Amino acid sequence: NVGEEEKELAKIASGGEISRIMLAIEKVIAEYDNTPVLVFDEIDTGISGKAANSVAQKLKAISKTHQVICVTHLAQIAAKGDYNYFIKKEVKNNKTNTKIEQLDEEGVLREIARIATGEINDISIQHAKELRKEKVA
Repeated sequence: NVGEEEKELAKIASGGEISRIMLAIEKVIAEYDNTPVLVFDEIDTGISGKAANSVAQKLKAISKTHQVICVTHLAQIAAKGDYNYFIKKEVKNNKTNTKIEQLDEEGVLREIARIATGEINDISIQHAKELRKEKVA
């Protein structure tokens, strides 16, 4: 930032920024890196639109040579996934439980529609279908 002195990345970068820096590094070294599984959490924090599309494409490219696990709240990123899961926390009897459900294609479309627009309707489902068409790119 203009007017700011240089500082250690770990002291000034957010979790999302650090995840995106790791993504950039992994994209460059992916063919030489033997790390079998890469986990990206919060990679979508503070981005949308063109930046989200770019991150989604880079994640997809890395997934050709590595197992990529990504926790996301962005439709563009979720749409690129080969397997999508819905993770839900529930509180029952003063205890928090986490439920994980693998989504079938209809479930994937509904969830992409929901996270993209906040609603599930004909228009949001059509948008989700368009995003999924780009999955193989």
